[in-house]
Amino acid sequence: MRFADLRNRRVAVWGFGREGHAVIKALRSQLPAQALTLFCSVAEADAARAFDAALEIVAGEPDAAALSQFDVVVKSPGISAYKPALLAAQAQGTQFTSGTALWFGENPDARAIAVTGTKGKSTTSALLAHLARSLSVRTALAGNIGLPLLELLDQPADLWVIELSSFQTGEAGPLELGVVTSLYEEHLDWHGSRERYVADKLKLADAARTLLVNGQQPGLLERTAMHSHRLLFGTPEGWHVSDGFICRGAQAVFPIEQLAAPGLHNALNACAALAALEAIGMDALVAAPALARFRPLPHRLQPLGAHDGWHWVNDSISTTPLATLAALESLHGRTVTVLVGGHDRGLDWTPFVDAMRSAPPNAIVCMGANGARIEGALRSAEIPCPIMRVADLAGAVAEAKTHTPHDGVILLSPGAPSFDQFKDYAERGRRFAALAGFDAAAITGIEGLGIG
Repeated sequence: MRFADLRNRRVAVWGFGREGHAVIKALRSQLPAQALTLFCSVAEADAARAFDAALEIVAGEPDAAALSQFDVVVKSPGISAYKPALLAAQAQGTQFTSGTALWFGENPDARAIAVTGTKGKSTTSALLAHLARSLSVRTALAGNIGLPLLELLDQPADLWVIELSSFQTGEAGPLELGVVTSLYEEHLDWHGSRERYVADKLKLADAARTLLVNGQQPGLLERTAMHSHRLLFGTPEGWHVSDGFICRGAQAVFPIEQLAAPGLHNALNACAALAALEAIGMDALVAAPALARFRPLPHRLQPLGAHDGWHWVNDSISTTPLATLAALESLHGRTVTVLVGGHDRGLDWTPFVDAMRSAPPNAIVCMGANGARIEGALRSAEIPCPIMRVADLAGAVAEAKTHTPHDGVILLSPGAPSFDQFKDYAERGRRFAALAGFDAAAITGIEGLGIG
């Protein structure tokens, strides 16, 4: 769908976050005479009026009748496509689109790589843009990573690196390359089931002329086996990790110890980025040394430093138990107290509990809405390390200090979203930094967003 398709139709925007702001600005730019309604929360209504006085504001959650009054509703990604009201309005003829879909509609010929995955998509996207720029390619980095595509509408770039969440993969237009970094259980509250989550995530394959996937995941390989042009990373024939190096086939290319983003999973993300460059015909071997200049993204295994005798690591982006396991693996051999728990989406913590049987950390502090469930599973399994439960992050930090020897690591890697106590993972990470004694304001956003 293009902006021209919305002219003289009844149009509403649903959601007033950053995506909603970008949609409204783009609509005003492209269709200045278009009447426009905004569905937003009651708390957002005054800010919305100040943002655009010409908007018709409808405060509160819209029902099917309200949505059905419009020909087209442009919704924000966080609003589930499976809400009953949305499905009912859709059945009555209302079309639903998004800022992402509108950008692709306006840019059908853009050279675009879209990156998705349960984990690793942001780091891989940022690495890919960083490496392309090291080759003097004018590259845009946008999407779910923190910059809506519509904020870059009408701006030129030679290569577009676009991170897409599972909420957005079905909105992508034709792509030169799609990348899937990993596929685990996630966002079941939005998608409704694990099978639907997987199916939605892999809609990216339908849009991608070439598909690059993680060759270490049998389930992902099985689900993408029929793609006509599928490439792999993480296998010995291509870009993979071996003996402390990022390798291309038998050639050792880059020592992992020089990669500032810690952990084997980040080395694998680097493999994905290098393989993606190669897949579109760029010289990945020439780009590889630039990995040494890449700065890790905030809240992703971010070493905050030492304070009060402990080392502090902020992995607030961790929203699945498997992500927490990856964080612990990256700190193997060190004395680690891990802080887990948050908003409960009913994810299965069994793999985490099983791993703790054989490789327990120094201590585990359970917190938040699902803290009691995690604690119960750990105690039932008789995990051989101290296990504490507290109400909130402040209590978790206090407990961690009590149970962690000096020179040990206090790791925030919750394995759960933050919505039980925080606006988002970034707010949670900044609060952790402040509780640890660091300047939370110094944790800035992701470098490299936009065009460079």
